[in-house]
Amino acid sequence: MTQYGFYFDSTRCTGCRTCEMACKDIKDLPASIAFRTVYDYEGGTFTVAEDGTCSTDAYAYHVSVSCNQCNEPACLAICPQEAISKDAETGIVTSDPAKCIGCGSCTTACPYGAPKVNEDLGKSVKCDACSARVAEGKNPICVDACPLRALEFGDIEELRAAHADGVAAIAPLPAADMTDPNLVILACPAAKEPDDETGFVANELEVEGSVD
Repeated sequence: MTQYGFYFDSTRCTGCRTCEMACKDIKDLPASIAFRTVYDYEGGTFTVAEDGTCSTDAYAYHVSVSCNQCNEPACLAICPQEAISKDAETGIVTSDPAKCIGCGSCTTACPYGAPKVNEDLGKSVKCDACSARVAEGKNPICVDACPLRALEFGDIEELRAAHADGVAAIAPLPAADMTDPNLVILACPAAKEPDDETGFVANELEVEGSVD
């Protein structure tokens, strides 16, 4: 078995959302649904000295995330219809529309907000890592679309070996021990730990409804 996963370089990401838009285009998603989400995470403040000079510890960075094809998918564990499965050969997590009843349990359970309920279809839909493209030897569209080459896709063990300084989570993502995601992140200097409380998601309205 080859367990596929993603690598994300937060030192390169500019938050342009090309990955998100390319995914929406190829999957023909409605405006209210995105399989890949870009978070703008910001924090810090400034102080004014007696002489009027200012100093600051402000920071801002971006995090692009989709379904992480987790080893312990919360969506799979909670689905009452057994509509979600993890492929034995690739480790890619998919949802079967023939079994799905659109109850939204998977959306509530996933700490990454990966599955979405398409109200028009009455079904749960999610990133499948562009499995059809992968079967043809191609990358998921988000990877090829990124103009800064901040995303990579492949055998997760090879990605971890190639990026030995990578971590599995940075704020605002949840701690990796929740679902054991197949994700490697190169943290930028400003990146905070997953349990950070000093910052906030600055584009919350944009991602609202797509995250828990």
